[in-house]
Amino acid sequence: MAFYHMLLWFGIALLSVASLNGYKVERYSLLMPNVRPNKPELYLCTPIKVNFTRNYYIVGFEPNASMNTAHHMLLYGCKTPGSSKPVWDCGEMASEESTEESASPCNLGSQVIYAWARDAPMLRLPKDVGFEVGGNSPIQYLVLQVHYAHIDKFKDGSRDNSGVFLHYTERPMQRLAGVLLLGTAGLIPPKTVEYMETSCEIKENKTIHPFAFRTHTHSLGKVVSGYRVRANERGIDEWTLLGKHDPLKPQMFYPIQNDIKIHKSDIVAARCTMESRRNSITYIGATNKDEMCNFYLMYWVEGKSPLEQKYCFSRGPPLYYWSRDQELNNIPNREASTL
Repeated sequence: MAFYHMLLWFGIALLSVASLNGYKVERYSLLMPNVRPNKPELYLCTPIKVNFTRNYYIVGFEPNASMNTAHHMLLYGCKTPGSSKPVWDCGEMASEESTEESASPCNLGSQVIYAWARDAPMLRLPKDVGFEVGGNSPIQYLVLQVHYAHIDKFKDGSRDNSGVFLHYTERPMQRLAGVLLLGTAGLIPPKTVEYMETSCEIKENKTIHPFAFRTHTHSLGKVVSGYRVRANERGIDEWTLLGKHDPLKPQMFYPIQNDIKIHKSDIVAARCTMESRRNSITYIGATNKDEMCNFYLMYWVEGKSPLEQKYCFSRGPPLYYWSRDQELNNIPNREASTL
């Protein structure tokens, strides 16, 4: 894949893969360079620079990780990375105790293009769909982030090479893939069921074809659901399910069952139903003691660049709820919180 990087730092292998859909597909390994996590709840990042002289199209993601080692992994596309180091601390909980440089995954142009957790299997994109990287695309670097929630297995001096094998082609794709990440800030009171909700209007004049979704919470999540919301002629919102799932099961990208299209002026919305039996408030944060509410929507567009909008976040409870949003009505309260 002719990625430019400090090869001695990374030692990343380039392997051939059989043809797919009639065109040659290669396999590129983006792995942690035998790191040894030194504290619990550590987030580590490692980057590669993509060859800027040509365009590549990622058509599959093959994880090389176990939930016994990695809590979750994210793959970011960046214009520039958060650091020039081979490995750096890239978590919100970065502190002076870390021996690594602390920085965000991306310095400019951050977008999530892949996520993995709980032993999710390989993801293959639909035919003629790919994430465009390198060349004249906004993604000039790929940054792998791995969250190490526990480090017991590394106390004997073991090291880790968790990561992902990227399946890619140089054949131009007519359908370009993108990810819209929906999530919330906020808090969950003790001993309660709380709804963490977000919604955003699509303001770009593009037709979006969702094909996969992924949910993510920590231990309090019961159901995560996502919808396309479109008002009918009478002004009543019609909520079309994009997907919902138990976030404590394998956090893979699941296929969207229906042929759903999202247009300008449509709203995308997501809810995480959280149940806390704790005696204290739980906040949104990076550790297992905190929570997260994420709904990833993977989609493609025909012959155009993906959405410029990459994220859709709300302030979450107690400041934001669907029921207080004047743009929303006919809310499917029961359906959004049951499987």
